Amino acid sequence: MPPAPRLEIRLDRIRHNARTLVERLGAKGVGVTGVTKATLGSPEVARELLRAGVRAIGESRVENVERLRVAGIDAPITLIRSPMASQVDRVVASADVSLNTELEVLEALSEAAGRQHRAHGVVLMVELGDLREGIMPPDLDELAARTLRLPNLRLRGIGTNLACQSGVVPDEAKMAELSVLAAGLEERHGLALAVVSGGNSANLDWALGPHDVGRIDDLRLGESILLGREPLQRTPLPGLHTDAFTLVAEVIEAKVKPTRPWGAVEQTAFGAVAPATDTGLTTRVILALGRQDVDPAGLTPPPGLTILGASSDHLVLDAGPGPVTVGSEVRFEVDYAALLRAMTSPFVARRFLRGPADQHP
Repeated sequence: MPPAPRLEIRLDRIRHNARTLVERLGAKGVGVTGVTKATLGSPEVARELLRAGVRAIGESRVENVERLRVAGIDAPITLIRSPMASQVDRVVASADVSLNTELEVLEALSEAAGRQHRAHGVVLMVELGDLREGIMPPDLDELAARTLRLPNLRLRGIGTNLACQSGVVPDEAKMAELSVLAAGLEERHGLALAVVSGGNSANLDWALGPHDVGRIDDLRLGESILLGREPLQRTPLPGLHTDAFTLVAEVIEAKVKPTRPWGAVEQTAFGAVAPATDTGLTTRVILALGRQDVDPAGLTPPPGLTILGASSDHLVLDAGPGPVTVGSEVRFEVDYAALLRAMTSPFVARRFLRGPADQHP
């Protein structure tokens, strides 16, 4: 029997999702940077994205970029989190492009690239209201000018990120603003920007709409490819698989118990107060899976099972009257948060599965 807990990863479904989005966006003149950060820089997943036609791989941690390079991934890789100044040598050595907002980091990247006799590409990120990373629009022109004067750097383009920190929607007005900023930079500095990156999977509703996309020619897609959903409402995207990842855990206890705890009750190990409802006896199931492994709030159990809570190492379910046996396995759907934590847990195994090249849902 395969080890548990484990993530079962359907590479054919990931490839189908990526290819579908590459084709749909390509018809609008928009390329895809396939983001592997939720998979801990999985070379297996990166290869499927590249086979599906993404223009580059996007990663947020230099350690993951290095893992991809060691595994033989020689495609363009963009570091999609602003580099740490302490890691600039590693960034230049492993990533072709990085997203940036700070002059001090750009200067350090320039020096690192000089030491390595390399040119490093940079994309300047602009703040358009979500209040995560980004240069304020009035400051963009000056930072671009100073970047252009730095040796060993190549200003590849500009970009923005929306919907992650504050949930700001990447709508037509926001994308038009980014297009105007790109055109203004090109005119004032005599540039031809290679990349105008409009954002992430939250941009799909806008990008696939009937309107013109302006100067936007790149989206950084992770959740939509991996889970087949858009992040604004978490609704499934037409024609995409939502079950490329399944989390499987083993039952270590199954006993009939009361639904109401007894004795004086205070906070649990993680601060919550246990519910005091009493619905009689039920089959209470414990799985060898906990908060060290996954975000319990991001799990969807199969019909007939209800998640009651989790501690560091235990996930507790209500199985009602249903028979559940010790040693059996329970399979969960995962959302983005649950996938991210499960992929980074050293206690969760991974099982890569292959199937027909473009099996439809």
